[in-house]
Amino acid sequence: MSVAVLRFPGSLDHESAARAIRTAGGTAAEVWHDESDLPGGTRAVVIPGGFSYGDHLRPGAIASRARVMDDVRRHAERGGMVLGICNGFQVLCEAGLLPGALRPNATLSFVCRQTTLEVTDPDAPWTRALGAGAHLSIPIKNNSGAWFGDPTTARVALRYVGEDALGSVDAAAGVLDDRGTVLGLMPHPEEACDPLLGSADGLALFQAAVAA
Repeated sequence: MSVAVLRFPGSLDHESAARAIRTAGGTAAEVWHDESDLPGGTRAVVIPGGFSYGDHLRPGAIASRARVMDDVRRHAERGGMVLGICNGFQVLCEAGLLPGALRPNATLSFVCRQTTLEVTDPDAPWTRALGAGAHLSIPIKNNSGAWFGDPTTARVALRYVGEDALGSVDAAAGVLDDRGTVLGLMPHPEEACDPLLGSADGLALFQAAVAA
């Protein structure tokens, strides 16, 4: 299975995302932001973390209007799977592919720590194999990771367990689109794919992409 990993000026975690995809049994293809089309045979798209375009205007705002995002929209409209991690989550919200917005953390500072997430929507391809109530240990590292939206209409796939260091509405850590094929989350599953890093819980999300 071919997974396209987007890269913008300022992307930082594209190599870790590609490594996670290969570990899960998929094939990763890096795609530069100025490409007009995703590679042929692309079955899923990953938008990794970082500081695309230096977070000018708003985090993810400029990247959401990059040329390659037109084909990402078409891919999503066809029901293709898309995963946005940290800055990728911000890009998806700015692009209108996910509801809500990401605002500065409640602490008004950069937060870097391990968190525990709970699966609250097990009916999407990203979370079906995990099941409702499953706990995942995945790190966060961001400055504007507090999700702001309407939890009564949005599909919140993952919530923080215990203290929400970011201050998201409804402790939301990950949000789905209506179909459940587009997922954005602030924690970094690509940094939790090896026990040597303290957790391999994040690998399940990449395995879901490959399995689907």
